[in-house]
Amino acid sequence: MGEGALIRYKDVEIHQQELCVLNDVNLELHKGEFVYLVGKVGSGKTSLLKTFYGELDVASGEAEVLGYDMLHIKRKYIPQLRRKLGIIFQDFQLLTDRTVHDNLEFVLRATGWKNKGEIKDRIDEVLNLVGMSNKGYKLPNELSGGEQQRIVIARAVLNSPEIILADEPTGNLDVETGRAIAGLLHDISEAGSLVIMTTHNLQLLREFPGKVYRFADHLMTDVTPEYAAIASAIEK
Repeated sequence: MGEGALIRYKDVEIHQQELCVLNDVNLELHKGEFVYLVGKVGSGKTSLLKTFYGELDVASGEAEVLGYDMLHIKRKYIPQLRRKLGIIFQDFQLLTDRTVHDNLEFVLRATGWKNKGEIKDRIDEVLNLVGMSNKGYKLPNELSGGEQQRIVIARAVLNSPEIILADEPTGNLDVETGRAIAGLLHDISEAGSLVIMTTHNLQLLREFPGKVYRFADHLMTDVTPEYAAIASAIEK
């Protein structure tokens, strides 16, 4: 196994309802990396993310996430794995009937935090990290789309996860706000987390360089050098 890889997939095949979505997936991802998954809708990006947190089974090959063997992981260990991941998905919405602070407290209590003071300190810390320090008392519907997405990111990093998975985190946002969200995730990767995001916004790849994998025809290809070349051409 590659030294210190947080995710390692070798010759992995992924199926959905008996159909092969992806085959020949080979990946080795480490802490502090910023990784883009790009490609058309339905090309398997979200399916790959779902295998990282045990929502979709790996059909064959070798697949390891944070030391868990995803081919043979027992159901009862999946919650344990998920607690070590930060998940920023369209359908992981905020609880609309509670304040931002209560949304975050709910997650901490659910993951075993008990001390009131520690809970408050951690919430203050993550709100500060995402630039939302003074918004803890607000309800989600009192926030803009970009602010809500910042809170979703704050929620994802509460337990200092080693891996952050973000499915189209800028998809519903205007260009400027999307750029701010991508910048925030990039900062989180520079602080040491592995951040993996799917995106259709190829402009972001130039502004916040990272590893790039393209999905097409059931295959995932590392196209990082292509984007590095584009970025350096623009700088000249």
